[in-house]
Amino acid sequence: MAWDEWEHLKSDAAARGSAQMQLNQYPADQGGGSATGSASASDDLKSDKKAWVKAGEGVKGLMDGVGKALVKLGEGQAGLGDTGGCRSAAAQKDLYESWRKYVGDVSSRCDGLGGLLEGAGHDLSKSDQTVREELDKLQLKYQDTEAVGGHTGEK
Repeated sequence: MAWDEWEHLKSDAAARGSAQMQLNQYPADQGGGSATGSASASDDLKSDKKAWVKAGEGVKGLMDGVGKALVKLGEGQAGLGDTGGCRSAAAQKDLYESWRKYVGDVSSRCDGLGGLLEGAGHDLSKSDQTVREELDKLQLKYQDTEAVGGHTGEK
């Protein structure tokens, strides 16, 4: 989405005024819930498995573009040769290695997250805690890499 389009959407939303938030729950005086005030079994809660699967497939589909970017990144680096004696070439090599790893991790992250979304579509019986634990594992696995560059590789 272009920045101008985003700004336009924000200004339209602001012109409509602020929206009131409403939680969909039983009013306290009408009962219908358990002793804690929540519905014991909700027929209103529905999930569309196809939507979850489609979202997962969409995220996995991002891997194609990321893979093409990785190939182009490698092609752009080809021919650099020996970086000894040239600080800018050494810095470029460090930067390339960092971005190659990062882009590869992005592709793996798309695969992992896409798989989780597809899995949620197939297996909605998992608890929120189980799904949270799986997402936390994914986040730990793909933490951002440390910044590189600005050095000659010497310690």
